Amino acid sequence: MPKLALFTSAIALAAALPALSETTFNRISVFATPDNMAEGEDRTRKSSAEIISASEDGRQLVYSDSPLGVLGFVDITDPAAPRPLGNVAMEGEPTTAVIIGNRVFAGVDTSDSFTEPSGMLRVLDLDSREVLQSCDLGGQPDSVAKSPDGSFLAVAIENQRDEDLNDGQLPQLPAGYVVKLPVADGAVDCDAQTRIDMTGLADIASEDPEPEYVDINDAGEIVVTLQENNHVVIIGADGTVTSDFSAGMVSLEGVDAQDDGALEFIDSLTDLPREPDAVKWLDADHIVTANEGDYEGGSRGWTIFSRDGAVVYDAGADFEHAVIRAGHYPDRRSGAKGVEPESIEVARFGDRPYVFVASERASVVGIYDVTDPTAPRLTQLLPSGISPEGVVAIPGRNLLVTANEADLGEDGGARARVMLFQAGEGPASYPMLTSDGAENLIGWGAISGLSAGETPGQLFAVSDSVFGRQPAIHTIDATQQPARITARTVVTRGGDPAQKLDLEGVATDGEGGFWLASEGRSDRLIPHAIYHVDAEGEIQEEIALPAELLAHETRYGIEGITRQGDRLWMALQREWGNDPAGQVKLLSYDLATEEWGAVAYPLEPAAEGWMGLSEMTIDGDWAYVIERDNLIGTAAQVKKLFRIRLDQLQPVTLDQTLPVVTKEEVRDLIPDLKATGGYVVDKVEGFAIDAAGEGWVVTDNDGTDDSSGETLFWSVGQMRQP
Repeated sequence: MPKLALFTSAIALAAALPALSETTFNRISVFATPDNMAEGEDRTRKSSAEIISASEDGRQLVYSDSPLGVLGFVDITDPAAPRPLGNVAMEGEPTTAVIIGNRVFAGVDTSDSFTEPSGMLRVLDLDSREVLQSCDLGGQPDSVAKSPDGSFLAVAIENQRDEDLNDGQLPQLPAGYVVKLPVADGAVDCDAQTRIDMTGLADIASEDPEPEYVDINDAGEIVVTLQENNHVVIIGADGTVTSDFSAGMVSLEGVDAQDDGALEFIDSLTDLPREPDAVKWLDADHIVTANEGDYEGGSRGWTIFSRDGAVVYDAGADFEHAVIRAGHYPDRRSGAKGVEPESIEVARFGDRPYVFVASERASVVGIYDVTDPTAPRLTQLLPSGISPEGVVAIPGRNLLVTANEADLGEDGGARARVMLFQAGEGPASYPMLTSDGAENLIGWGAISGLSAGETPGQLFAVSDSVFGRQPAIHTIDATQQPARITARTVVTRGGDPAQKLDLEGVATDGEGGFWLASEGRSDRLIPHAIYHVDAEGEIQEEIALPAELLAHETRYGIEGITRQGDRLWMALQREWGNDPAGQVKLLSYDLATEEWGAVAYPLEPAAEGWMGLSEMTIDGDWAYVIERDNLIGTAAQVKKLFRIRLDQLQPVTLDQTLPVVTKEEVRDLIPDLKATGGYVVDKVEGFAIDAAGEGWVVTDNDGTDDSSGETLFWSVGQMRQP
């Protein structure tokens, strides 16, 4: 067999080459929050990385971890290899920490209840991490900001509402306020703190302001968002309110407002309050907000205001549309906030100002060049990890850092992480697959199977049950960089989108149509079956698995399908009831005789979790399968491409002892999965060899459900001998 092409360049990662003067960010490392736990501590405990800050020299990070009640510290002297510095208990729930010199200033929520809020500002030594000082703030702190000259702090005392009381409606007293505290010689003068009243300003529940986020400009002015009040306030350097304005309303076109397992961007949402969360000064005259939006569908965008409240720019649905094209749209959030912009950062890299918009639910960060604040230009979408809550830029070291709060370790999923990105001028490694450039807005995700078309670089992919109300076949042009989804064909039955399908495999039928494999789950009334569809996606034939096989079924059914002349071959993902341990069936179906058969495939041993097959494809004299465990990150051991000689695929009837095939390892995919600087994802789901003999692999992003949303798509090089 010819030596496979090495996966050594960003070009091989299907990345777009930006203009030479464009700053490009690429991920270089990740840090898992459990790594900060002490030796002997239960690492399965839920932890989080929420709001994150950097030391003034850019070599140390501190993040708030509310589930553990600690601040986490990370050494990024070598940003490609972050080191744990441990956790420090805060005797409460830390919300935000900032660093001035060698002091850390952290807001800590110590509230007993919503009606009796309380909080402290704790001061720590950055080197020893000893708590040196505590100040009573009189209420529940959220955001903490430092002045550019380090002379004072501003703290948003939110006194947040009980969302289970009266459907979370305001007012719910006591009212929030802003605290201003002077800082000198690494200490806070607690007795000199100023409490700045926010009542009587907003049009909505003015008696109950809930300050959410604060930022301070070079002139010492504080900008404050009152998210639930849909209001923005500016406090002058003297500590008095100088101006305030409503954040206003926005209307959206071409969004999906239905949580229904279908990607249909045909809805309109009108007159939604922006309800801004994070806020930053862009310059002396402009303010930037991330509009999380709690109200009836969510405002889903971000805005640049002038300091007098005039809207200079509003993203509308454009940011969400970019997320959709990148395959990160969180359909299960369609009825509530959509992509949910949560955090925002402003920084200058080189000679250009940038705004970084973090989408909590889509798990991406949008990067905008705001050289012209009236016309920001989206330059990149970065894969941020699950649910980015905090973003910090470190321009002096050409770094961008995200803190990702979701921790799915209890379910064997990804842990909360900090991710580091480096700015440069090379090609972007992500996204690898996009529907950008398609004639219509194409939503996609949960790619679960690949098949080759008739021309080089032409591929077809299916999506699984995440979008089960509207199953689809996607046409991919892999000759472009990044690869492009150019068309989407909905699978139909009687002209309507087919229901009760969990598509995990696709193969062309040689006549313009397709054979599709549905994994099936009897407990959800999804049949284990294969389907023949025409070029328009209409089901022409449904073929159920035979009764003698279904008598031993489990939920882990067909995970790949391929065609060999008049015979279909399918891989079952895991052992069924009558399989010997460590063996799974490769099923065959003769289209002419309608006879079923099988051979047995030997799985790699699983040190933990389980092992199974994700794909099967035939090319030339070989059948290829993807074999993987269900583990992620450093726990992942097996994500491999194997091959079997076709002359070994001699099926016998299902009532016989199945012959066991011999497999040959072709490629370990784990190095490929690490190529974008992230953690190893579990679901390598698709493989196909195109008409030119080039092999392509794709991962399943689960439609961003309990996932970072990343879809990795890459070439493993030429698979055929010359």
